[in-house]
Amino acid sequence: MSRFLDERYSSLAPYTPGEQPQDRGYVKLNTNESPFPPSPAVIAALSREESEKLNLYSDPEARVLVRAIARRFTACLEGEGRKGISERQVFAGNGSDEVLAFAFAAFAGKERGVAFPEIGYGFYPVFAEFFSLPFRTVPMKADLSVDAAGFKGLKETVVIANPNAQTGIYLPLSEIETIVSEDKDRLVIIDEAYCDFGGESAATLIGDYDNLLVVQTMSKSRQLAGGRVGYAIASEEIIADLDRMKFSFNPYNLNRLSIVAGAAAIGDEEYFKETTALVAAERERLKGEFAALGFSFTPSLANFLLVKKDSIPGERLYLALKEKGVLVRWLGGALSDYVRITVGSAAQNDLLLAAVREVIKEISQ
Repeated sequence: MSRFLDERYSSLAPYTPGEQPQDRGYVKLNTNESPFPPSPAVIAALSREESEKLNLYSDPEARVLVRAIARRFTACLEGEGRKGISERQVFAGNGSDEVLAFAFAAFAGKERGVAFPEIGYGFYPVFAEFFSLPFRTVPMKADLSVDAAGFKGLKETVVIANPNAQTGIYLPLSEIETIVSEDKDRLVIIDEAYCDFGGESAATLIGDYDNLLVVQTMSKSRQLAGGRVGYAIASEEIIADLDRMKFSFNPYNLNRLSIVAGAAAIGDEEYFKETTALVAAERERLKGEFAALGFSFTPSLANFLLVKKDSIPGERLYLALKEKGVLVRWLGGALSDYVRITVGSAAQNDLLLAAVREVIKEISQ
């Protein structure tokens, strides 16, 4: 590091993204991207006419996108007999990472701090360190699920990825509501990057609780990982706070193309349901195949599986598969025995399973 770096950042341990190697063509199952292209509506929205406007700044309020998000959630909630979401209850950001960063900075001050599960999204401790926030990690249950009771009585702002970002285990909405309702003066942030593949969104609780912030992304279930579109839903007051943060840092946080792509993606409900259903079906197929091969795994409801085989160390399996052209994620730490595998297309999953069988055969010889 240079001699100019502020001392408070000298010990910062940056978040490590999944590998993006360029040395060969891999079956890429390591970063939980969608195996499908964006919705045809997205491709149509990214017209030449829109591209020719890139000489102009984007709308700092991202109104087209915010309106589409509010419309979609209102339709879902009103269909369940609940109150809809207004545009003033939606915040749009440059991926959910930016939304979460603003939330950490705004709602987890040095006196309050932040609490999150011991195993979760790797960015949480990084954000806490970056903003010099005190943080508490809550131990997991023996089965690697989040212990909702562990948050009881805590005064810190609570952040939970649901389903969990590393295990894929979903915490039932009733347990989320218990955490939210216990202390109305404590903010609870639910990070739902993987919720669309089998969970129920906590957005259904927004109308009942003004201490709840739900964060989602379009990277996984909306096929826009490269578009960097995330958003949050909460009370008007919380969204106004996030807007204050954004307009004090980067008003034009979303580019013109991402705004129109995001609006088109969230407007295509049919494509969303079709692709998420296909991923969920492939996930369940993979569970059966891995069980037959002697693997154990967490009961993931995300678009990935966390698997292990007692006879093959996690790092060894990761490296062996990489040699065969299949990229998976070895997370290390408390999950060193496991590898995390993105659910790909049927064809990608077939190649994965063939490679796994080869590795098992080679190691057993």
